[in-house]
Amino acid sequence: MDFLSYLINGLGLGSVYAIIALGYTMVYGIAKMLNFAHGDVIMVGAYVAFFAISNLGLPLLPAVLLSIAVCTVLGVVIERLAYKPLRAASSLSVLITAIGVSYFLQNAAQLLWSSSTKVFPSVISNGGISWNGLTVSWLTLITISVCVLVMICLVLFINRTKTGRAMRACSEDKGASTLMGINVNLMISITFAIGSGLAAIASVLLCAAYPSVFPTLGAMPGIKAFTAAVFGGIGSIPGAFLGGLLLGVIEIFAKAYISTQLSDAIVFAVLILVLLIKPTGLLGKRIREKV
Repeated sequence: MDFLSYLINGLGLGSVYAIIALGYTMVYGIAKMLNFAHGDVIMVGAYVAFFAISNLGLPLLPAVLLSIAVCTVLGVVIERLAYKPLRAASSLSVLITAIGVSYFLQNAAQLLWSSSTKVFPSVISNGGISWNGLTVSWLTLITISVCVLVMICLVLFINRTKTGRAMRACSEDKGASTLMGINVNLMISITFAIGSGLAAIASVLLCAAYPSVFPTLGAMPGIKAFTAAVFGGIGSIPGAFLGGLLLGVIEIFAKAYISTQLSDAIVFAVLILVLLIKPTGLLGKRIREKV
């Protein structure tokens, strides 16, 4: 029963990583850039939800919707102001800009909300479902369910809608997409909006499990979610989903059976091992470039 309990808890943690990783992989798949400020959008979403619940007295759902709205707008603003002028710039310039945006958001949070840690209010019942000695908390069930629902909606959006097909075309060839009348800049903005909205959802689930809000909240989850995206195959939506779940399971098992202090090191060691065997990630595709 302990094994099953650890497995389910790992899937719960991995579901949060998967939701964040979906934002990373969508931006990379379409804009071909790594948005390292994505973790700090999670932090902003957590602060918005915290003040909406604590100060405004909003119930959970309206607070989550407000957080999604703020993060969506923030994602579009970041893309327009910081990344759009660098469309033709080198990858290194974009990477440095992303790191700069990350530090800007962290320091802005310290100025606006101070660097002290705030306790996120309890928004989900502590109970759960018990069966044969196995207890699964409501939070874990909700987190896994939300992750699966997000994944299904995202796959349907990408494959079944006109905007989703346009986004896929942009990921294949931006020049050809422009010639076919697709507004590439708009597609990239929509991608940032969706990724930032997912970050807001993940922030609430993360804070419900670990009820602390502080300016560097999104740093480590962001790095681990990026690791999950690379693990599953950066640019692949199913890969980000699978990578996030596996990363959460590996982390929980490492804490339970090996060492809580070494769990992060074990996670990254597994990533290195996978990339040595399969450099494109578990579901990534090898891309051939003509010279």
